[in-house]
Amino acid sequence: MTSQMIVRMDSELKSKLAKVARQEGKPASQVVRELVEGYVKERDISTYARELWADIGHELKAGGIKQKDVSKVIKQVRAEKHRNGS
Repeated sequence: MTSQMIVRMDSELKSKLAKVARQEGKPASQVVRELVEGYVKERDISTYARELWADIGHELKAGGIKQKDVSKVIKQVRAEKHRNGS
């Protein structure tokens, strides 16, 4: 479901936005929507974290590393920290 939002901007900026949007073959509202989506995505830490974990997962799989390998290394690191009193 979508809803409307009123955005105030000076008329010169609105005209420039309309011109750029036309050049891209898009309505100005779509350009604004894309900009807002990008802004939120860029600043939403949970989205960033999910993407980071997905990237890490792909890298591990590409390197032939499996879940059990990761679990084993985590256990080893925790054991080392425990032995060292960290």
